[in-house]
Amino acid sequence: MGMEMESYSSNTGAMDKKEKLSTTRRKGGLVTMPFIIANEAFEKVASYGVLPNMIFYLMKGYNLSFAKANYVLFLWSAATNFTPTLGAFLADSYSGRFLTISLGCIFSLLGMTVLWLTAMIPGAKPKSCNLIPPCKSATAGQLGLLISSFGLMSIGAGGIRSASMAFGADQLDNKDNPDNERVQESYFGWYYAATSISVLVAFTGIVYIQDKMGMKVGFGVPAILMFLSALLFFLASSFYIKHKATKSLLTGLVQVTVAAYKNRKLALPPLDSSSYHHRKGSRNTGPTEKLMFLNKACVLRNPEDVTPSGVALDPWSLCTVEQVEELKALIRVIPIWSTGIMMSINTSQSSFPVIQASSMNRHVTSNFQIPAGSFVMFMMITISGWLVLYDRAILPLA
Repeated sequence: MGMEMESYSSNTGAMDKKEKLSTTRRKGGLVTMPFIIANEAFEKVASYGVLPNMIFYLMKGYNLSFAKANYVLFLWSAATNFTPTLGAFLADSYSGRFLTISLGCIFSLLGMTVLWLTAMIPGAKPKSCNLIPPCKSATAGQLGLLISSFGLMSIGAGGIRSASMAFGADQLDNKDNPDNERVQESYFGWYYAATSISVLVAFTGIVYIQDKMGMKVGFGVPAILMFLSALLFFLASSFYIKHKATKSLLTGLVQVTVAAYKNRKLALPPLDSSSYHHRKGSRNTGPTEKLMFLNKACVLRNPEDVTPSGVALDPWSLCTVEQVEELKALIRVIPIWSTGIMMSINTSQSSFPVIQASSMNRHVTSNFQIPAGSFVMFMMITISGWLVLYDRAILPLA
């Protein structure tokens, strides 16, 4: 009887494990891709759609001079570009990617709604005077409502853009699938295609709606799209693989710098020596020769400094070879990354080209003219054409 109960118990335990495994395997996969890609795509349409004509909204709706309006937009753009860095750190270290994107959706929706309310509520902005003196300035409350919408949208964009792509990759990370790499490459291709089309729709469709129907409708449409973005993301919540937050990559890089400084007086052993600390199961033999001063961060002085599981007792004094090589890879990328700084400064000055375009004859036919806010599309088309030319003509010739 005891053996029968024991056998029954073991069989039950095995069945429970199989059920748990099957449940885990049902999570993620291609079924989640439309929801994740749609979430990012709709957010892009909504956030980019309100940007081109915002300079006119501030100048005509809030009676701000071009300099002041451009300064506000510059700060908003800077905040929107910075928050994804902060969001990535929080997602990796504390909140996890699902919660980070969820909060991003909520903040973005709130920001879009508040911005739409500034156009809908008559008292939310001063009476327009078309910049003909004397103009009544916006009150602190009116500007505060506007700035709060910008802040909420920046926080929301940081939450979504910092974790969306990596969250999608989590759903497809199946090492047992021999086609896993090809599936992930396909996902990245569709992801970039969707975001590119979203920006195209934002700079053409949303801008055209704002020009023809005004800001009440022009801000209402992005708010609805942001609602759809959040709704689609939350609808698939039960299908997602939700990894818990782990140690941040940024923290690991800082640990290498601190450990290398602490061990700066140590003599470096040969590169193929066993005196370097590795991650458990790593196939690396030793650190590389480049930037050798960082190699001191992974010198193993005493075997007792590492636990039986292969983890350093003090990660701020002893790092792994893999951590050191990750920092070296980042440092090698910095010169390439820096080449885009001046280009980024140029493209961030979005208001000036819009103002210039507004003074041009933009009629294509007698009944249709290109919106001033859509002129940025010429730059995007030029960049896209150059990429094709570079990939298909210049590289083969070189």
